[in-house]
Amino acid sequence: MGVTVVVLAESEAEVRATLQRMCEVLGLVPLGRPSLALGRDRWMARAQVPAPQPQPAHE
Repeated sequence: MGVTVVVLAESEAEVRATLQRMCEVLGLVPLGRPSLALGRDRWMARAQVPAPQPQPAHE
């Protein structure tokens, strides 16, 4: 399992915008849609560091 990054924000729009910026800058992959964090009254979104791609074997 790779590294997962979590963003918490006061609004869905804020968490979406922040996650999108982080994905663009850091090359992260979003994991699903933002959701309300239970018991916190805040929005949460997650992204993951993509797995390294296998390198082709040299002949």
